Amino acid sequence: ETYHLVGIKEANPREGKISHESPIGKALLGHKVGEVVKVKLPNDNTTEFEILAIE
Repeated sequence: ETYHLVGIKEANPREGKISHESPIGKALLGHKVGEVVKVKLPNDNTTEFEILAIE
């Protein structure tokens, strides 16, 4: 799956657009291409995101 970090007004998780101010968005900010970021979700599960591109 592909996700894009966007502003609050553009956010639409169903379209893969995640707000940069959401918990996932905040966790991904500051990372570089190639990094794998572990994110703790509100339900206490953990998921991983790989940074494929930054544009």
